[in-house]
Amino acid sequence: MGVMPWSAARAAELIEQHRPQAGACLPILHALQEEFGHVPAEAVPLVAQALNLSRAEVHGVVSFYHDFRKTAPGRHVLKLCRAEACQAMGADALAAQVKARFGVDFHDTSADGKLTLEPVFCLGNCACGPAAMLDERILGRVDLTKVEFHLARHLADERQS
Repeated sequence: MGVMPWSAARAAELIEQHRPQAGACLPILHALQEEFGHVPAEAVPLVAQALNLSRAEVHGVVSFYHDFRKTAPGRHVLKLCRAEACQAMGADALAAQVKARFGVDFHDTSADGKLTLEPVFCLGNCACGPAAMLDERILGRVDLTKVEFHLARHLADERQS
């Protein structure tokens, strides 16, 4: 994952780019998160001012949607599906194994900064549950071995680039 360091000028550009859209708050917040890896606290007043909202309203949107991060993620983000189909296929046990193996809870980053673990409610891969998404890649019929394998590949690719 390549994210840029915070830049108020770049944030202002993104806000202006999406401000004319109807319901611009969500597209702006998504653009900020895509650029910086999270929605920096410094961006909230900029968004509020541009959309004539209060800071509390913007903060409320960031807090309401689990997809928005308030802190920078680790180098790789693993999203484990928590929806019913995946739960029926062992997602709870998988989540417990991943948490224990990497020493993280949901919304946490491992101490070495390699992995952020996030819950997600349905990746649309219900027939292949439990499902996960490592960075932007969807994985099906996931177990701990598969998570470790794909994370090792991502880390190896990272070292080569």
